[in-house]
Amino acid sequence: MPTRFCTGKIVATPGALGALSRIGENPLTYIARHVTGDWGDLDDEDRLENDRSLHDGCRLLSAYHLGDGTKIWIITEADRSATTVLLPEEY
Repeated sequence: MPTRFCTGKIVATPGALGALSRIGENPLTYIARHVTGDWGDLDDEDRLENDRSLHDGCRLLSAYHLGDGTKIWIITEADRSATTVLLPEEY
């Protein structure tokens, strides 16, 4: 699928990197899902908000569960200057 928006600079928190590393998962797998509009484990309301944000220029949020059940978030800033991979508790 084609990308739906620009990520800007991609960064990750130590907690997210540690969680991904512990189970040998690559953050790019989840970033690829995020930029194609696969918002992961969001409810319908949050999915619709992301779809609106694509056109309105607001922040984008995706949530995914890693293979061990750990939840990560990926947030792209409203100005599309940066995308961050993080654990919810690091927000």
